[in-house]
Parts: sequence; C-alpha cells; structure tokens
Amino acid sequence: MLSFLKGMFSGNEAKLKAFLPVVAEINAFEPAVKALSDEALAARTAFFKNELTSGRTVDEILPEAFAVVREAARRTLGQRHFDVQLLGGVILHQGNIAEMRTGEGKTLVATLPAYLNALQGKGVHIVTVNDYLSRRDAAWMGQIYAFLGLSVGVINHESSFLYDSSHGKNQESGIKNQESDEKNRDSRFIIHDSEKSKDNKKISDGSDLLDKERDILGSFKVVHEFLRPCSRQEAYAADITYGTNNEFGFDYLRDNIAYDERELRQRDFHFAIVDEVDSILIDEARTPLIISAATADSEDLYGLFAKIASALKRDEDFKVDEKLRAITLTDSGIEKAEKKLAVGNIYTEKGIKYVHHLENAVKAKALYEKDKAYVVKDGEVVIVDEFTGRLQPGRRWSEGLHQAIEAKEAVAVQKESRTMASITFQNYFRLYKKLSGMTGTAATSAEEFYKVYGADTLVVPTNKPVDRRDRNDQIFQTEAGKLKAIARKVKELHGKGQPVLIGTVSIEKNELLGEYLKREGVPHEILNAKNHEREGEIIAQAGRKSAVTIATNMAGRGVDIKLGGNPASPDEARFVREVGGLFVLGTERHEARRIDNQLRGRSGRQGDPGETQFFVSLEDTLMRVFASDTIKNMMGRFGIAEDQAIENRLITRSLETAQTKIEGFNFDARKHVLEYDDVLNHQRTIIYGRRRNILRGSVAELEQTLFEMAGGDESLAKGVSDKKQAIGDEEFFRHLRRLMLQALDTFWIEHLEVMDYMRGSVNLRAYGQRDPLVEYKKEGLRLFKEMEAAAADQIVRLIPTVGGATAAVAPLEAERRRLAEVHEQAQTIGHRLDEVGLRPDAVGSGDLESNRQHHGTQGSTLNPEKGRTFAKVKVGRNDPCPCGAVNATSGKIYKYKHCGLIAAPHHRR
Repeated sequence: MLSFLKGMFSGNEAKLKAFLPVVAEINAFEPAVKALSDEALAARTAFFKNELTSGRTVDEILPEAFAVVREAARRTLGQRHFDVQLLGGVILHQGNIAEMRTGEGKTLVATLPAYLNALQGKGVHIVTVNDYLSRRDAAWMGQIYAFLGLSVGVINHESSFLYDSSHGKNQESGIKNQESDEKNRDSRFIIHDSEKSKDNKKISDGSDLLDKERDILGSFKVVHEFLRPCSRQEAYAADITYGTNNEFGFDYLRDNIAYDERELRQRDFHFAIVDEVDSILIDEARTPLIISAATADSEDLYGLFAKIASALKRDEDFKVDEKLRAITLTDSGIEKAEKKLAVGNIYTEKGIKYVHHLENAVKAKALYEKDKAYVVKDGEVVIVDEFTGRLQPGRRWSEGLHQAIEAKEAVAVQKESRTMASITFQNYFRLYKKLSGMTGTAATSAEEFYKVYGADTLVVPTNKPVDRRDRNDQIFQTEAGKLKAIARKVKELHGKGQPVLIGTVSIEKNELLGEYLKREGVPHEILNAKNHEREGEIIAQAGRKSAVTIATNMAGRGVDIKLGGNPASPDEARFVREVGGLFVLGTERHEARRIDNQLRGRSGRQGDPGETQFFVSLEDTLMRVFASDTIKNMMGRFGIAEDQAIENRLITRSLETAQTKIEGFNFDARKHVLEYDDVLNHQRTIIYGRRRNILRGSVAELEQTLFEMAGGDESLAKGVSDKKQAIGDEEFFRHLRRLMLQALDTFWIEHLEVMDYMRGSVNLRAYGQRDPLVEYKKEGLRLFKEMEAAAADQIVRLIPTVGGATAAVAPLEAERRRLAEVHEQAQTIGHRLDEVGLRPDAVGSGDLESNRQHHGTQGSTLNPEKGRTFAKVKVGRNDPCPCGAVNATSGKIYKYKHCGLIAAPHHRR
C-alpha cells in the first residue's frame, strides 16, 4: 500500500513523505493488537493514560494508539481504516487541514486523533455543519469510543445527549427517527432476523437489531436509541463532544454572560477537529456569532419605504452593480421618493436616516430574490445560505435590511435589537490550543487557512485511483434553452438506468427544473435542504438504478452516495457501474470553485466510475456579470439555437478566472473584518478573563481583582472593611461578586456600541491620509481604558450600598433586571449573523437600531455614571456634547458618546 501511495503525491509530496514512517509503525503494531482479547484491547486506554501521566507524549504513543482504534473499529463497526485514513489521522493530529475526497471515510478518520487527544482528559470537540450530522456521527462512531472506555457527548440546538451503549433503555430519548413508522419505511431499510450476522458480534435478542441496523445504515440514519438526553455540562464533560460550530460558539458567549458558576458549560479549549472545514472556517466566517436582545418596536418607516421602492424602476430610478452587489439611486429615483415623502430635499430635510431606509428598501427589491436569498416560512423571512442552500432560521441581516425585506414581503416587521455579546468564528476557533480540519475541497483555500489559522493544507491521496470523467462545460445562450437541454439529457440517462444527481443554486431553480422533468416524464426527488436527516437518507439512495435527484448544492452534505444504493445488492451495484456510475450534473457555476468541486466529488468515490458536467447559460449570474459581450454576440451571429450547446475551453477558463478573482475578493473582505475584530478580540479576552476570575475565583482572588480594578483607591480598603463588619464576609462577597459582574456587563455592552459607531467614523479619516485601522486601534485603546475606569469607579462608588437598597443603585438595578432578561433569552437565542461592513449584503446583529450607525438618533438605554473631562468640564457619556453639533435628523445636539468621545466627523473640534 505504501508503495502505491508514493506514486500519487502532488505538490505536498515532501510533507506527506514525512508521515509515511508513522503509518508503517502503526501497521507494525497491527498483528499484536489483533491478538488481544476484547478486555485486553479496551484496557489499553488505561495503559495509555498512565503512560501520559508518567511523562510520555501523545506523539510517542500515537502508533500503538492508532492501531488500537483501528482494531476497535474493525470489531465494533466492521470497518478497518485504510492506510490513507491513517495518514489523514496523523495530519489531523498535527493540527493541519486534510483534504480527502468525498467517500474516503473522513468520519472514520476523525476517530483516530480524537481518541489519542482525548486520553489527556481535557476534552476533544468534533465540529459538524448541522445537528443531524452531530447525532449521526456520535451514534455511529460512539461504539468505537465506548468499546475503548471513553465517553461521548452531543451538543444540539435545544438538547444534548450522551452516547449510551445500553440502547434498549433509551427508547424515550426525546427524539424520534425520521422514518419510525414501519409501514412507511422502505423495505431495504428494515433489518430482518435472517440478516443477523457479523464478525465479533453475537446478536442474542431483538434489541441487538438496533446495533445491526446502525452498522448497515449508520452512514445516513441516526439510531437515536443510542443517545441518552443529558445536561449541557454533562455533554461537555465527556471525553469527546460532537456539535455544530454555532452551538460551541454560542455556549462560549452564554458562559461569558452567566451570573452563576453552575451555569457554565464549557471546559478549556484543548483540541478541535472541524469537519467540512472550508464551509465552517471560511464560508461561515463571514458571519460572527451574536447574542442580542430586543430594544424597541420597529418604526413604521419600513412599510412606507417598501411602497416607495416598489414604484421605482431598475436602470431608470436606480442602477445595480452585480459584481459589488450594490445599488445607486439616480436623480429620477430620488425625485420620485421625495415626491412620495412630500419633501423638497430628502438629504437636508430628513437626514441620513431616511436615505438609509430608502437605500435598504431598494436593495431589498433589487438584490434579494425570494426563494433564492430567502424564503417566507410561517410568516417570517428566513435566510437561505448561499453556499449550502439550507435555511438559516434565527439569522438576520443587519442595518435594517432584514426589516426592509419583511416589509417588502408584507410580513410582521420584527423588533430592532442590540448586541450583548459577539465573536467571529475566526477568533472563536483560535481559542483552541490545537485546531485541525478535514474536507474534500481545501486546497483552493490553503492560503487563508495558513494566514488566519496557521494550519498547513495537505492533500491525501485516494485509496483507489479516481475513475471519474469531468467533461467540458456545455454553454447555452439562454436559461430556458439550458433547462430544456438538461431535461433531455436526464431523460436519456434515466432511460439507460444511470443515476443522476443534479446540483442547483436555489430552491426556485430546483422547482423550475422539476417542472421541466415532469414534462419529459422523468420521476425524480427534489431536495431543498430543509430537513437534514430525511435528505441524508434520500442522498444515500441517489446512486440507485435510474434514480434522479435534484438538490441545492450541498443538501444531504456529509452523506456518501454508493452505487446501487445503501445497502445495495451486488447485481444492482454492478449494473450501475456498467452504465457509467453516478452522473453529476451542475446547472450553474458557483462563484467559489470549492462549491463546484464539492458537487463533482459526489461521483467516483472509492474508485467507482462516474461522470460530471456543468450546463451553463449566458444568463447565469456568473456568466452575465463576467463573460464578455464578444461571446454573446458570437453565439447570436452564428444563429445557434437556444437549446443547442457549444463547448469552448476559452469560456470555461474565463469562468474559472472570474471565480478565482471573486475568491480573492472575499478573502480580502474577511481578512479586513478580522483585522478590526482582532482589536476588539484583545479587549474581549481581557474582559471575559476578568469576568471568569470574578465568577469562579476564591474570596481572596475576588478581593485582589477588586483592588486591581480600583487602581489602589485608598478609600476602598476602609469601605470594604466596614461593609464586611456590617453584613458579614460571606454576604458581602456574594453581593460584591454580582455587583462587579453587573458593572462589567453594563459598561462592556455600552463599549461594544461605541466601538461600532467609532468604526464607522474612522473610515472617513482615510480622506485625511490616515490609516483607518491604525486610528481604530488608537481610539479603541483609549475608549477601552476609559471603559475600565468607568466600571471600576461605578463599583467603588456602589460598595457602600452593598446589601442595602438606596437611590444610588437604582440605575444599576434597572440594568440588572434588563441583563437578567438577556441571560434568560440567551439560553434559547443567539443568532449567527454576518458582520456589518464585510460587503454590501453583509448581515449583522439584527439591525441594532437601523439608524445606530448614523450618528445616534436614539439615545442609549444604558446610563453609566462615570463622566469625562471636556475642556475642564465633566461630561457624561449620555450628556449633550459641549461642541454643540446638531443631529440633522432629530434636531437635537449629539450625545457626547456619539460625537466628541469617538471624534466623529460632525464633532466640532
């Protein structure tokens, strides 16, 4: 096997060669490990733990530990790791990114480094893209870990579980299988008594049929009986915890707004393995995690401007730049809006607030299409992820854009909100001491993985040579002609029994193509990425004879397609191979090459034959925006019919060049956002660390933190001593702990808002030849120090009131009640939202008041007491700025925090 590997290396040959001796060592242990009894094999876990305690390192025990996992997998799951899977495991253990093609068994690969690193007792997190895959992988792979004596937890959105091998007792697990009704189940999915046979397992009663069912169908079907409901803390305390990036991130934020140590969920961040790493660390990195709380009902302006936008005409009243996803109002459009609003000049009479509403309403009309960018479900606008086609409930566009779309669709306009805690995925995953990931398409993003996460990307060779034919793109003049040609092609393939998987870019295109196939009389399945588990089962059967499956790009992601179905009879699998294997047909090129490659990768797994081809039209978004007019004119000049294709390698290359440019643009945008968030992340680390010390520290540590924050205030020691004598040490420190947490939360939330305002203002300093990022760092440091001083001053001033109720604590008490509501909401909410300023259609914390970035037309709900000195006059954050600058929208003087405090452009210096 190793000699076979040596001939398959590409550019990363030297790095991979360094791991080959390790693979050879693992194989050398196999005979001895194979000879061990079940009890002796399981006992190796305790032996390894003792070795680590005695001073050996995980690298030193890796070969034998990997051999033990391989044997445990063979005895429980009936699968033995290939050498290339061992190679992938070593790469992951070293903290790198492993690119392994679809069907190479990445789920099984993760068991190797997960087991090895879990031996240290610090916890291992395996990150998946959705809750279904977390449960599936835990129930499927859990038997390997359980056999070796390790515990497995699962973190889902509203529940958490522990793997429990006594599955017969877990019938009331709280969740049901997708197809639990026997009469509705495909007979292929039912395990009969006659099928009860497997090496190293004796099936003695009916309950063990579940184990057999899991081994055969576990790659796509969750056998929930192996999962026992538990608390969040128990799931995190397990040796290995499966969960989604969103849930891990939100639990981190929830832990950092908790007021009781018993509410803390997570342990330290030891080691994480990220499945579909390109999706989570790159695509999802556009969207920070934000916990927000509603502030006020939305204004009726959204409905008014939705009506105005509906009357405006494209190209006449506004122009659209599809490359930048931006709109520009023309003079005609502005005049029409002013007429509807009955104002002479919208910019001078109504201010930037009305202009902002108008631009959002036009964006909602021109750039955001229903059933492509979003769907309306149960009276709510739900975002559709552009990369996976999956619905994103809870996620909202920022800056009032989501409300503008709600008004456009005439559904209830939701409340505006305010950020309470946030973190980007980049900075969350950089908390881990060691981070690794695996995917089928990582090489195109290798530069970003290295620059952002410090991880090398290594391409692991396939277990068997790839026998897939990637055909040239078919190019059509019109979309209608393309769809006709696709329907004809699918009918032809269906007629000869070849299975077809069709990838589309939107729910709308799914349904449209479905209508074309109906006309041709082709039976098919349509997947819109709405139910992960049900779609996992359908995707698993997409390789059956004559199957036709239409899916948004990554519906059923994480599930293999085996020829002949799963499970497949040898005759059917052989037939499908003879007719050419799975045919993957892409209906449009995506702006990221990775998404196209992921679709292609569905075909040709484990040496199976397969074919892939993309059908594109000149009306597709990528072609329309980037293809030259020369191509369009040429096809028209030669009189080519709309459903007749041309194959032109030059056009295909131009598309790939456009994709590369877009990827570079998106990388730069994410890098830009990260540079700004790194400034805030440094401050976040300090505040959250201090907060954790207050929450979990001893009495002595709490007192030390208090004096450090106060900066040696001499009156503090006497105040503390007097208060301890008055109410007792225990009572004093209980109240002090809560007071300090509340003060930090109050001023930190205020600081987040001010930093957001300041970020908008520093961009204008570029006109003065000053670097906005440098200005942001300087101003951010000053604001942070002032925030720390304000929080410390508040604590010192309120210590005399600890244990009593006076007027002095009224403002903080009101804030305490509001924060308590946020903490309660944070148990169930927490929205994954895109960062403001990333790109024109970026999304954020669900609006944060639509005018918040436009010079603060509404005051803050917080009321900190600490003031600033402005020209020798003490000025509070919420006091009118002494410069006297007037807000054109409200007619009021700007508050100091929105003007002089952040040196805003309108501040009169």
